[in-house]
Amino acid sequence: MIGKNLQRIRKELPDHVTLVAVSKTKPVEDILEAYQAGQRDFGENKVQEMVDKKDHLPQDIRWHMIGHLQTNKVKYIVPFVTLIHGVDSLKLMQTIHKEAVKRDKIQDCLLEIHIAEEPSKFGFDFQELLALLHREAWASLDHIRICGVMGMATFTSDEDQVRREFRYLHQCFDTLKSEVFSEKDYFREISMGMSGDYRIAVGEGSTIVRIGTLIFGERNYL
Repeated sequence: MIGKNLQRIRKELPDHVTLVAVSKTKPVEDILEAYQAGQRDFGENKVQEMVDKKDHLPQDIRWHMIGHLQTNKVKYIVPFVTLIHGVDSLKLMQTIHKEAVKRDKIQDCLLEIHIAEEPSKFGFDFQELLALLHREAWASLDHIRICGVMGMATFTSDEDQVRREFRYLHQCFDTLKSEVFSEKDYFREISMGMSGDYRIAVGEGSTIVRIGTLIFGERNYL
């Protein structure tokens, strides 16, 4: 079923949209089934789980860290992670940079912006982020590459609200592109949309969707 689920979702997505299969709580066997169906981008939200799985799976998998990342866990994933989605503080940027320097690596990252009404969700306030990016504090961080933005909409059945929040994230992206990253062709990603709202997200300009339940089924909680 995993292969069929992937096939169905891929048919819906435009060619420019990357599908990240969210494999958190799922066993290696399920990930391997998705891999054998052609999937290469996988997302995890816990560092230890990602590290444990990585060693039991093909090395050409592109791992995405999609959860909240604590600074003391950065060193475990920088050696292999493809994209860190949830960069939500200058301190985290500095830590990622430090670990990337040690490994002579340029680490791709997305800036997480708080777009939901739920205060429990992480992310920069956009005005604070804009002020930060106009300061020198981050300019010297030449071992991280900011490739775009990421956001999570409010968990609600109100599709109009979700659409407004995704639209706002796209507006934030446009502002950053024009004011800060106009000469950076790699600043092009908008990571938004999950199993319940990815169609809305794609309609509002998403370039990366993070889908788990529709591929693997409900999460396995211990």
